[in-house]
Amino acid sequence: MPTPIKMPALSPTMEEGTLAKWLVKPGDTISAGDIMAEIETDKATMEFEAVDEGTLASIEVEEGSEGVKVGTVIAMLAEEGEDVEEAAKAAPSGDAKAEEKQDAAKPEAKSEPAKAEPRESAEPARATEDDGTKAPAAPKDDSGARIKASPLARRIAEQKGIDLSAVTGSGPNGRIVKADVESAKPGEAPAKGSAESGAPAPAKAATQGGDLDAPYEAQKLNNVRKVIARRLTEAKQTIPHIYLTVDVRLDALLKLRGELNKSLEADGVKLSVNDLLIKALARALQRVPACNVSFQGDELYQYTREDISVAVAAPSGLITPIIRDAGKKGLAQISTEMKELAGKAKDGKLQPHEYQGGTASLSNLGMFGTKQFDAVINPPQAMILAVGAGEQRPHVIDGALGVATVMSATGSFDHRAIDGADGAQLMEAFRQLCENPMGLVV
Repeated sequence: MPTPIKMPALSPTMEEGTLAKWLVKPGDTISAGDIMAEIETDKATMEFEAVDEGTLASIEVEEGSEGVKVGTVIAMLAEEGEDVEEAAKAAPSGDAKAEEKQDAAKPEAKSEPAKAEPRESAEPARATEDDGTKAPAAPKDDSGARIKASPLARRIAEQKGIDLSAVTGSGPNGRIVKADVESAKPGEAPAKGSAESGAPAPAKAATQGGDLDAPYEAQKLNNVRKVIARRLTEAKQTIPHIYLTVDVRLDALLKLRGELNKSLEADGVKLSVNDLLIKALARALQRVPACNVSFQGDELYQYTREDISVAVAAPSGLITPIIRDAGKKGLAQISTEMKELAGKAKDGKLQPHEYQGGTASLSNLGMFGTKQFDAVINPPQAMILAVGAGEQRPHVIDGALGVATVMSATGSFDHRAIDGADGAQLMEAFRQLCENPMGLVV
């Protein structure tokens, strides 16, 4: 019996994803464990492994398709001895109607998210609309090739008298969707620069409204950016932030780092300042456990382990891999783990267990020259530490004015869970650990 391969839920919060790339093609022999596709989730781009064995009979959702719901059939697999063509025909045929419902659910959207494209049927005119009426038959261009357009787009085009051969599709592989025909005018060909040709579309002229009259080019948000936007908005709207800043003298920490790197050179380990700051935050949380908490409605979770989420800028957006139990790990182990996790984050290869969780966060923008900033708390955590650049500043040393390497660090605290006095104690503990860094190696 043919096996449908469905869009997997690759993270607990994933409801839909983007089928970024197929790594197999129809006719390929598939074994359990083979990497079949790359899927962009709400967190990262992840590899999708085959569970069953057989021959790939068909691909039901083309690569580049966005908004593919979890559970959607994306391919068909023929088991050993099965006819591949018959297995391909066994694919469900209800995707077209599901797409129309998705189209109709967003009538005011400026641009239509690309939908999972159903496998072409021998009788495309049988697709129906939500009201039960048949969509017009799929049109063809001058060469006789079928023009890819959703049933709803075909019906709207027929009603408005629009020639679909002159419409540029914004869906996957140039497929024409509702938004494309709604923005087109009868007898008027839109500007070229389609997904089929690969040429970029010209910048769109912004609507006239106040000062927002500059030309712009619209870019679709990937799933990671959508989740970042949603979670940060929720965090600022629902979490009462309190910000506490301290200036930290780094000279002793930088000296210790240099000495440790000399001793670790033979082991191939090179500590970064960030590695030491991760350990300093974890040790500070050990000293002030009242800040290693999270607000959970009627309860307060008090954590007994310091799992530090570290912000990393990846191509798809910000992600926070975790150094678990950082308070008990040595600096060399933290450094090795952090380099591995950062590399996976930038390649989009992090696994869910490597970025889900964490009891507190660290965000370091010092390498960009940022002096100080206030970070947004990453819920359900209750605090995040934002560190800026270490720089030469006038500083009072042993009662006399001198010059020292100073870094500003700002803690953002969830005031529902952490009182100002507790937050201040954490920041003081962090400062002391950085200025007396031998506490980081014991």
